[in-house]
Amino acid sequence: MSADRSSQRIVIAGASSLLGGELKTLLEESRFAGWDLRLVDEETVAGTLTEAGGEAAVIQRVEEDTFRGAKYAFLAGSTAFGKICLGPAREAGATIIDFTHATLSDPDATPWFPKIEALTGKSVARNAKTFSVFSGGGTAAASLALVLRKFGLQRLVAVMFRPVSETGRNGIEELETQTSQLLSFQSIGIQVFGTQTAFTLLPRFGAESKEDLAREGLEIRAEVSAAVGDVSEDAKISLNLVHAPVFYGLTFSACADLGEGVDSSKLIAACKEAGWAVAGESEAGPSNVSVAGESQLFMSEPRADLSRAGAWWFWGACDNLRMPAASGIKLADWLEG
Repeated sequence: MSADRSSQRIVIAGASSLLGGELKTLLEESRFAGWDLRLVDEETVAGTLTEAGGEAAVIQRVEEDTFRGAKYAFLAGSTAFGKICLGPAREAGATIIDFTHATLSDPDATPWFPKIEALTGKSVARNAKTFSVFSGGGTAAASLALVLRKFGLQRLVAVMFRPVSETGRNGIEELETQTSQLLSFQSIGIQVFGTQTAFTLLPRFGAESKEDLAREGLEIRAEVSAAVGDVSEDAKISLNLVHAPVFYGLTFSACADLGEGVDSSKLIAACKEAGWAVAGESEAGPSNVSVAGESQLFMSEPRADLSRAGAWWFWGACDNLRMPAASGIKLADWLEG
């Protein structure tokens, strides 16, 4: 079934999630304000009272006709929930804009982040029906890797620092509670992460936790592979994802081995052209706090390594919720023409 091309209906699946909330807010501030916005989510949160278009709205559960008449289906929430929504959304003919990684391994899904066409030299088909929108980490790593290919990239190693908001409200609440408990010398609750996450950096969570840093790291890595495309170029990139005891904002540190004749001014110009905001030497570097509410990538000026010729250090940050949400809405805006 094909959706009505004149339809002005959008379904946000996973509307109660933090990302779903960002999508709703940005849609209501965009050209899509005034469209029929349908909010749906998993059974456990169906019936939640919220607001859409300035009016009271109730989050509904997903049913057979949920996506009927929808032009766009924004999939937020968990990967498992995203996969549940794929079938009915496709059957209804909606264009799927997926943030859940449910379509990450789908060969028919089109990878998306702003500037992907310019950086890869490949056009994105406007008539595609499924788009996989990159996460903040995936966008940062893929964009940086593609920029550095122009400078003879030989190796790129990045460590990404994950905020607890990637887990959702439960993650935020547990970090907040643990922080308060530790400061008052109380025993801590570990229901979400299975271990202490307040005041600590971690390579993995507790064995009882459903949160899996290794799996999330592989998902970011898969996004990068989808963007880079070339197997030999992709093999030059290594990523590691670690827990940072912060609520919002993803940050990263990366080191790249580049070719000869590279200088800071050339790198800065290329990064700015790719959509990065670059903080000057006189400014404090971007942080998880400073990028809050921003929809683009930020970095400090690249710094040459002091002991290894051709090696460069990069520090960057992005709002892990606002940036992918804005990216997906920019995609829908582009599809509208």
